[in-house]
Amino acid sequence: MNKKDYILEIIDRLKKEYPKPVCSLDYNDSWKLLVSLRLAAQCTDARVNVVVNDLYKVFPTVDALADGNVEDIEKIVRPCGLGNSKAKDIKAFMTMLRDKFDYRVPDTMEELLTLPGVGRKSANLILGDIFGKPAIVTDTHCIRLSNRLGLVKNEKDPYKVEKALRKIVPPEEGNDLCHRFVDHGRAVCSARSAPKCEICVLNEICKKYI
Repeated sequence: MNKKDYILEIIDRLKKEYPKPVCSLDYNDSWKLLVSLRLAAQCTDARVNVVVNDLYKVFPTVDALADGNVEDIEKIVRPCGLGNSKAKDIKAFMTMLRDKFDYRVPDTMEELLTLPGVGRKSANLILGDIFGKPAIVTDTHCIRLSNRLGLVKNEKDPYKVEKALRKIVPPEEGNDLCHRFVDHGRAVCSARSAPKCEICVLNEICKKYI
């Protein structure tokens, strides 16, 4: 099986196993997803979902965060770790959304990368989840599964993994595939314990398994 046929089979099997992939960060506005993504660095999504509820009680709008005091923002987001740098970035990119982008979350990679604290992983998730554009979100699950499945070989660099996947994954499938990698990584192909190959829907085709 060549690599393009292989990835199509992976996609098909994961679609059946996880038919409704969704982002595990809670948000109801595109700018709130930006905030959650910044807070999620080195923090669990579950904790971020709790912290943002407290944050929006005090700072409910883009303007409120842009005009807010960094120290006050930090007091709330501190449980997510790296509180000072995250608070500074949130205030800075909310200010940019207001003053440069007319309250609009940018819809291009180039513009998103101008926002403080926003890297390719976050930008790709915004492009895929908010704007429905082709996206490859190379988080730790995506990188781990791409290596275990033989889609890349001993490659840990997120950008190199992204480029490799873009060559073989149909553009319309990339964003959902990465969400399914998260679901599968948490349920079956974990980093914290041995992968549960005996119950894995990919065990008959997985390069690691065979």
